[in-house]
Amino acid sequence: MIGQPVVVGGLGGRGVVTSASYEVRALGVRSGMPIGEAQRLAPHAIYLPVRHGVYGPYAARVREVLLRYTPAVQTASIDEFFLDFRGCEAYWARPGDVDADATVARVVAEMRAAVGVETGLPASVGVGATRAIAKMASGRAKPAGVLFVPAGKEAEFASALPVRKLPGFGAVAEARLVHGGVTHLGQLLQPTDDILERFPHEVEAVRAAVFPEQVPRLGRDRPAFQEHDPEGESQGSMSNERTFRDDVSDPRVVEDQLRALAERVCWRARKRGILARTVHLKMRYADFDTLTRSRTIPATCVDATVAEVALELFHAARTRPLPIRLLGVGLSNLVHPGPQLSLPLTAHEAVCHTVDVVRAKYGYDAIRRGGTR
Repeated sequence: MIGQPVVVGGLGGRGVVTSASYEVRALGVRSGMPIGEAQRLAPHAIYLPVRHGVYGPYAARVREVLLRYTPAVQTASIDEFFLDFRGCEAYWARPGDVDADATVARVVAEMRAAVGVETGLPASVGVGATRAIAKMASGRAKPAGVLFVPAGKEAEFASALPVRKLPGFGAVAEARLVHGGVTHLGQLLQPTDDILERFPHEVEAVRAAVFPEQVPRLGRDRPAFQEHDPEGESQGSMSNERTFRDDVSDPRVVEDQLRALAERVCWRARKRGILARTVHLKMRYADFDTLTRSRTIPATCVDATVAEVALELFHAARTRPLPIRLLGVGLSNLVHPGPQLSLPLTAHEAVCHTVDVVRAKYGYDAIRRGGTR
């Protein structure tokens, strides 16, 4: 049905539009619109029911393609992914690339083409220094293109866009802003005193989303401060937490975060030269309901072991379908290791030792464990 006016959604009396082709969008049909209104605007369009059983496998196939280009792939929805190419530029560089930006632009174009060839699905890609810029650029690249916003050009790119284009600004926020005379993001990026006084939160949100230097780059688990870990200290407990910028429902993201938190807190334990007998989990739902769980195990500082326990605690504790706001992994019952036996290290211990050697020379972010899927 390429080139046809197609509407996908619930076809009952209370159904809404799930997706609409570009041909029918020109008539005013949008996602989230009641089917009845869509039929009024586009009575001659082709209306199809939602088929979740078909979409899931296609989304999995797309993700498999993306993972060939970078290991950092986060699923935002069934048809939207965020990829982090930082650190991949040297791997993908070719003699004809004038710089790292050219490398990423070329590889992203190849990736988009691969998605089309291997799945038959069109894809658009936006590249930027922040998620918000990348998402807005992807929208501008549709229906099947690539738009690269170079670092330093974010404000120039975003200023001409309507306020509704910023992720997180919905219909209510748009109505408030437009009623106050603010129609484009440029007015919030360079606000007058009057706009700044009336819309301080919106100004802050736009600046944080557009300017990379104002977006925390703490990784999946990095705290906003350097932890205090005196060597040999075994009193009390130690933990790492992560509050998500946006509440998370994707189980892959949650599980990756728990592994990352376990990785960091165990790295800290090894720096101290201690082991832990008890693993703690902290979880906060989107409604701020907070749960803590713990389990005592044989003393360890191996992150794979702690991550496995944290994941088991999480899956046993999560009894509500709400998104997750915060996760934390902690260690207590800290002890000094006993006399070292001249036995070969286990595979997990050997990995930890090698990782610690690399980090001691190049820093914590020089090497990270990959996800399991």
